[in-house]
Amino acid sequence: MKYIALMACVAFGSSAMAADLSVGSPAPDMQAKLLDSAEVFQLSQQTGKTVIVNFWATWCAPCKAEMPTLQAYLDKHKSEGLAVLAISMDDARDLPAVRKISQQYSFQMALMSDANVKALGRIWRMPTTFVIDREGILRKNGQVGDAAITATELETLVTPLLKQAQ
Repeated sequence: MKYIALMACVAFGSSAMAADLSVGSPAPDMQAKLLDSAEVFQLSQQTGKTVIVNFWATWCAPCKAEMPTLQAYLDKHKSEGLAVLAISMDDARDLPAVRKISQQYSFQMALMSDANVKALGRIWRMPTTFVIDREGILRKNGQVGDAAITATELETLVTPLLKQAQ
């Protein structure tokens, strides 16, 4: 019985945290020290850019499958004010594997252990993707609906955001 009560608390707690992130509301600030760099990515300093924040892991096959899509989209739209940050959920001991994968992509990467993303809620599924527009408004909450992002969704959701006045 205690197990059922605990699971209910976890389930409802996760839903409540996800519900606090409303699409159309200001995105909460978050920051992450970039992989192999002293530079810190801070969402509040990205005003004027459309930002994709993607959570992934080296052991997550769907995560690795969508990374080429993110790269292709970035290659096509980087000059339009697009920023992509991929945060690995891997432990620091898996840093060599994270580095190996990161070498294949030009988007910014960070480790979850070097990030402060508490305001996004508990990241409990992967891949999980958030999209924030140029004004800092949350346009995709990765905690709700389909967590992954496809080329079609990038074109239908993100491309119009990029077309908005800079």
